[in-house]
Amino acid sequence: MSGAAKIRLYVKTPLAVGARVVFDENQSRYLGAVMRLSAGAEVLLFDGQNGEFAAEIVNLGKKTGEAVVKKQTRKFVPAKDVWLLFAPVKKDRTDFIIEKATELGASVIVPVITRYTIAEKVRLERFCAQAAEASEQSRRLDVPEIKEPVRLKDLLAVWDPSRRLFFMDESGGGRPARMVFAENKGAAALLVGPEGGFAEEELNALRAAPFARAVSLGPLILRAETAVAAALSVWQSVCGCWDGEENEKESR
Repeated sequence: MSGAAKIRLYVKTPLAVGARVVFDENQSRYLGAVMRLSAGAEVLLFDGQNGEFAAEIVNLGKKTGEAVVKKQTRKFVPAKDVWLLFAPVKKDRTDFIIEKATELGASVIVPVITRYTIAEKVRLERFCAQAAEASEQSRRLDVPEIKEPVRLKDLLAVWDPSRRLFFMDESGGGRPARMVFAENKGAAALLVGPEGGFAEEELNALRAAPFARAVSLGPLILRAETAVAAALSVWQSVCGCWDGEENEKESR
């Protein structure tokens, strides 16, 4: 194998030195037709549970390919325990939310249907593919779990109170995000409402829930996808790991 490997792929095959990995048709086409790789080239692979590995392509066709795992390059470090709950919006903006939530370390992503949710059709297969691609590009070692969509009232009815639920309250009822996050460290979930905001009865239900905390992202009204990126960024800066330590845990 020669050269520094830059291409990363998420695979479902459990990885270990010596393992053989079979690429699916999309991956084979990407490696061969798009990236112009061939047998002997090196790629980086991760499976979401065992870390990252360098592998050598041993054969590559139009519809299939195979690689042999040669060495581990990074040990597995899971993402911090923060969930993103969001009300689906228009297609391209929901795509943005999935991509940025993955890049910003959300461990679980849950589409939540609220009273003013515009787009109720949720394409889980598409979301999963987008999350995997964003993990590949961002050097994440895992891929966030995408859960089935759920209505807000049903979500609150079965919520585990050990996980703090922070909801973005654009009505002015919340305290600054940095302060609230700092006071409530631990398992967390960030809830971002739809373009029209939460309905009054939804806000009342959230405010009444003992496990929920209202959060303010400042005086400006943010679009849903902007609020997702802002909330996760603030949470990561207060409760996450943004000092680069995890990315430097290379195997020697």
